Amino acid sequence: MPEIGATLREARMRERIDVSEIEAQTKIRAKYLRALENEEWGLLPGPTFVKSFLRTYAQALGLDGKALVEEYRLHHERPSEAMYEPIVSTPQNQQRSKLGPRTRSRAGGSGEGPSRGYVIAVSAIGLFIVVLVALLISGGGGSTNTTSGTATTGTHGHGAGAAGGAGASGVHHRATASDIVALSLRPSAVVYVCLIGDNGRRLIPGLELQPGASTRTYHAKRFEITLGNSSVTMIIDGRERTVPPSSQAIGYSLTKARGRRPLTPGQLPTCT
Repeated sequence: MPEIGATLREARMRERIDVSEIEAQTKIRAKYLRALENEEWGLLPGPTFVKSFLRTYAQALGLDGKALVEEYRLHHERPSEAMYEPIVSTPQNQQRSKLGPRTRSRAGGSGEGPSRGYVIAVSAIGLFIVVLVALLISGGGGSTNTTSGTATTGTHGHGAGAAGGAGASGVHHRATASDIVALSLRPSAVVYVCLIGDNGRRLIPGLELQPGASTRTYHAKRFEITLGNSSVTMIIDGRERTVPPSSQAIGYSLTKARGRRPLTPGQLPTCT
């Protein structure tokens, strides 16, 4: 099995997903996501948080979070760190040795099983850790500006796909309905269009659209589009968006999380 960090990074790069998008989706701070990809375990709050973040990040990428957590436990978690787990198991004979004669008599003389106070204490510790994890995850939503130099969700043309290592671990990305963007075009004059959908699929392969009718509605997690001019209305998730006049070709990337973002001339998709 590939290294944990490599598995996460390759899955994200293969799907062209930006760390900032994962941050917005999972509410885990970008610095922690990068620490997971780089296997910089010391930068994370502790082993319990590592496993929680690792499971959440893996699920966001469509990976087997349980398998990655088990890999971390086997190769990276030190035995001394087990005391930070939410549930601590104590052998019954060790528990019995801690019980005094009066406690054993109140328990019916058998002395078997943990005391009520012990169960309450362990439950309180577990509840505290769960609440702390939830607060830490929810507190990461305001730090989306800390991310730099990475591609956005579903970006085609930014970063190379890493099918090798991720494919070997049985990675399958699962898109949800909330990720899907609906797009159709309504030209008002002749306009050249190159429309790219998920996995580099050419939906409109460099054609001149004629005015008078709208295209069919396309669905994808991310679109990239090049327009020869501004004589077209973009209908995105049922909302009409005009294209500003331009003396050169115009390009956009479209995602649910980031909306419509202009592309630079060097980023424009081509269908040739």
